[in-house]
Amino acid sequence: MALWKCQVCGYIHEGPEPPEKCPKCGAPKEKFKQLSDQEAELVLRSRKTNYLHMKALNILRELLEVAEEIIKDNLDPGCVKIANEEKEFAITTIQKIMAELETHMKKGKWG
Repeated sequence: MALWKCQVCGYIHEGPEPPEKCPKCGAPKEKFKQLSDQEAELVLRSRKTNYLHMKALNILRELLEVAEEIIKDNLDPGCVKIANEEKEFAITTIQKIMAELETHMKKGKWG
């Protein structure tokens, strides 16, 4: 399956031919360029990495909820200490992932 990139807005289309018009910006078929095998491989790898980052975000958000529940329960100082460390780790890592994904989007690696 070939990948086609709209030269106007960067939309990536998968198919044997480019679409008649870009679903994102409405540019005509002639504005699409078929990506080379190397370019297509980078798009596919970027999609996988972005998917994995999104999966990690969901896990970290769940960890954050669990840590906050443990803190709220306040059973004993040891549990609360660990939960606070988990919470700090989750928040920091979520922020790092979000910044990385923003960088990917600015570089056109969202594909």
